[in-house]
Amino acid sequence: MAIWLVRHGETEWSISGQHTGSTDIALTPEGRLQAVAIGKLVAGRRFDHVYTSPMLRAQETGRLAGFGDRIHVNEALLEFDYGEFEGLTTEQIWQTHPDWELFRDGCPGGETPEQMAKRVDALIEELRELGGNTLLLDLPIRFATNLRLDAGTISIVTDGRDGPALVLWNRRVQPRAVVVADIAASIARTVP
Repeated sequence: MAIWLVRHGETEWSISGQHTGSTDIALTPEGRLQAVAIGKLVAGRRFDHVYTSPMLRAQETGRLAGFGDRIHVNEALLEFDYGEFEGLTTEQIWQTHPDWELFRDGCPGGETPEQMAKRVDALIEELRELGGNTLLLDLPIRFATNLRLDAGTISIVTDGRDGPALVLWNRRVQPRAVVVADIAASIARTVP
């Protein structure tokens, strides 16, 4: 069994490095292209369940990727609640909270790492109840600091030979390459 994680496409705040949790920032034109490219990349793969956060940027990514009619919105997939740090960059936060780390320290007025872990664990339990295998990468939440996850990326976690394994992590989809491939395929179909 494999769990594919798709991070929503690029937003203005993902470009600027601002922490985005509850602010519903729209996808940029590049973010929309990323979503379409992700859809082309996973086309033909069978997914038993497709979940998204309630944020419009995530729902639009799913719709543009071709999963609109299959998407189930789940609150557990909301991004970290940054509280007072919402909209700030890490550098701005360090000015008042030197050496701050999200998955160690949490956010004033927002979530603690333990609260986020509890929320995600509840989702994993829900997936287990759906049947089939569900993978839990057995790492404490503090390890999330070491697992960068950018906008417009795909990651894959699967059952490995010796237990849960990261097969692919934070792989950026290059939408321009997909567009060029589509044009080339279209030309090849029309040229005798």
